Amino acid sequence: MQSRADRAVFLDKDGTLIKDEPYNVDPAKVVFEADVFEGLRTLQGDGYRLVVVTNQQGLSMGLFSKTELDALIRYFEDIFADNGLVLSGFYYCPHLPETAEDSCKCRKPEPGLLLEAAADLNIDLEHSWMIGDILNDVEAGNRAGCHSILIDNGNETEWLEGAHRVPQYTARHFLDAADYITSQTVADNV
Repeated sequence: MQSRADRAVFLDKDGTLIKDEPYNVDPAKVVFEADVFEGLRTLQGDGYRLVVVTNQQGLSMGLFSKTELDALIRYFEDIFADNGLVLSGFYYCPHLPETAEDSCKCRKPEPGLLLEAAADLNIDLEHSWMIGDILNDVEAGNRAGCHSILIDNGNETEWLEGAHRVPQYTARHFLDAADYITSQTVADNV
């Protein structure tokens, strides 16, 4: 007998959880966005697993090594734990955009990272959310079957329209996104 699937909030890393510093894997340079940990505690308290899904093409570009990225992942796990949180998974796509067009199914806006995490962690995508700062994040979440939130913090610059590129909600900041998910969770449980 299979247990009931969990729900999750999939989290983009750069520009969503942390300030966007291109190709940074140095924990000393990581700066978390305002109120991120408060929002994450709210989401975890509502029963959501927390999973990072991120494009990390700097690996293929040779800008950092897998060892350095693994150290950053351990840092995320530790900082989450220090804030009373459990990071259930950290999934990344190392592929370059030009190679992703032909063969990669994990580079957002493709839904592969979310689908892989859902299979690995027994996640119910229909009752899960994707939070990101660009429409590629929104599209990945929608294509995976999740609800999606765009944090409109100025990082989306192209605004390319498409069938899967409309978020359920547009937030001003991370805590606003977490509060919206909580309000929807309460409404679903009524």
